[in-house]
Amino acid sequence: MEYASFNKLLCENNAKAEGVGNVCFGYGDATHLDFRDESFDAVVSNYVYHNIRGDRQALLLETLRVLKKGGTFIIHDIFSKFRYGDMSSFVCKLKRMGYEDVRLIDTTDGTFITKREAGWLALSRSALLTGRK
Repeated sequence: MEYASFNKLLCENNAKAEGVGNVCFGYGDATHLDFRDESFDAVVSNYVYHNIRGDRQALLLETLRVLKKGGTFIIHDIFSKFRYGDMSSFVCKLKRMGYEDVRLIDTTDGTFITKREAGWLALSRSALLTGRK
């Protein structure tokens, strides 16, 4: 699913406006990334997976599959138990798999938005999943 206001041309124009030239944008399927293992130095996602049906923890693992050893990840989403299951256990699983500095950071604690704003915007349980492979 692509949101009309977030498209490839807009991303390319934003990168150009910021003077960023070492990026490329393409269309893809988050459930099956068409890249070989360990292709990227970093993976970043902002409110994507909560819109996809299925096992969202498996989607996260698919995303991390393409991350190079030593690479970092930042995934921002609505990590509700209904959508993702037990994320505390998932964080522990990633650590057991060898990922480092894995954290689930609440983004509704007032640093980014307040809990009240999160409720009003339907962003309760919004958090950053971060770490390094």
